[in-house]
Amino acid sequence: MPTFDTVCEANLVEVRNAVENTGKEIATRFDFKGTSAAIELKDKEITLVGDAEFQLTQIEDVLRNKLTKRSVDVRFLDIGEVQKMGGDKVKVVIKVRNGIETELSKKIQRLIKDSKLKVQASIQGDAVRVNGAKRDDLQAAMALIRKDITDVPLSFNNFRD
Repeated sequence: MPTFDTVCEANLVEVRNAVENTGKEIATRFDFKGTSAAIELKDKEITLVGDAEFQLTQIEDVLRNKLTKRSVDVRFLDIGEVQKMGGDKVKVVIKVRNGIETELSKKIQRLIKDSKLKVQASIQGDAVRVNGAKRDDLQAAMALIRKDITDVPLSFNNFRD
């Protein structure tokens, strides 16, 4: 029976490269000289440190540009709240999304069930597996998911005939 998996996985190697390139640019840019501007990646969390919120938005902008150049969708970034650190420094933690949350997977499952396509969707951990009798039905399900779910960068893998 033909199947495919709907997943939300960022290319972490490219994310790491983008963070390193952002760090290099921060070190060489004139407007960041003598400031505490920094960027760090730890376990799918990117931490931005700066002297003011304006500086954090500049670092975030540089990071978005680097991610875009490396073909990583910026919708993978889940930006947190700005936090005050000791002194006059501020930081923000950006989480890199990996895996589909249960709420979104239930939404995808409901979308496929309501579409009247002859396919079934089942939640498999942090992915949604879709199976059906015909390959054309699966491709129609992919098109439906791409059209209706736009706030999260979903991809399809493990396509089996």
